[in-house]
Amino acid sequence: VQLQASGGGLVQAGDSLRLSCAASGSTFSGFALGWFRQAPGAEREFVAAIKWTGGATFYTDSVQGRFTISRDRAKNTVYLQMNSLKPEDTAVYYCAAAPRIINSAIRVLSSYGDWGQGTQVTVSS
Repeated sequence: VQLQASGGGLVQAGDSLRLSCAASGSTFSGFALGWFRQAPGAEREFVAAIKWTGGATFYTDSVQGRFTISRDRAKNTVYLQMNSLKPEDTAVYYCAAAPRIINSAIRVLSSYGDWGQGTQVTVSS
């Protein structure tokens, strides 16, 4: 599985960004595709995930209502639409893939075995 993340940048608080993750190397049936982020000096944390089959979505509380994860199965791409960005959203964002994952494990970093390179998101106040 290969994952290519893009779309990061420098924005002001309140602005929006859309991250993309182009995936290849699998049909992704049964997979979850997720976004994690890592701020300087902090651990990598779960942001959002989507079940490739069925499209069920999952979010961490701090982004619920502001971020939306979606997928385009024809393009094998997962998106993270980020609205109302805050300075605390500043981090490197990573996309990741997990095969045959159960819902209770979808927020767990170790469930994901394939990772893309990160894309930097910086939100200025």
